[in-house]
Amino acid sequence: MSKTYKLTTPLNEKQTRELKVGDIVLLSGKLFTARDAAHKKLTDLIAQGKQLPFDIKGSVIYFVGPTPAKPGEPIGSAGPTTSYRMDSYSPTMIANGSLGMIGKGKRNQAVKDACKKYGAIYFGATGGAGALLGKKIKSSKIIAYPELGPEAVREIEVEDFPVTVINDSYGDDLYQIGREQYEVFE
Repeated sequence: MSKTYKLTTPLNEKQTRELKVGDIVLLSGKLFTARDAAHKKLTDLIAQGKQLPFDIKGSVIYFVGPTPAKPGEPIGSAGPTTSYRMDSYSPTMIANGSLGMIGKGKRNQAVKDACKKYGAIYFGATGGAGALLGKKIKSSKIIAYPELGPEAVREIEVEDFPVTVINDSYGDDLYQIGREQYEVFE
């Protein structure tokens, strides 16, 4: 049975180990945005032993390239992007302290294994609801790689940002479990 949680970032492993696939989480606090080009730059910094532009410990990274903000708004539409493009980078980010990722779509086994080993979570956000998700973002500022345009790394402040646990820290996968529930009818 799924539960609903209200959590504030940064996360800690005690919190993430409590979450199970299918749980609904309303996140508040700081998230960091990054897509594949930014992930490449971030993991290169890690490989070089250099400091990241944000504190990775307990961080949640949102895979998004938001649209420009309308006047008076902190950000435009901010829907999730397909997560598999970050699969080659996410295990490094997790091993270095990130405890959450938000995107859409399946993840590979290496990401699931890293989640299990380090207590991280992969959250799904509803694709196609970018305008509504953008309303949950209270502030936004570019903190690294402005040359990447909408894919620059941003620090965003969110309030009750709705996500679902897709991959938990026990190796479970909501996409796999959901499919198995319906295969019994074939």
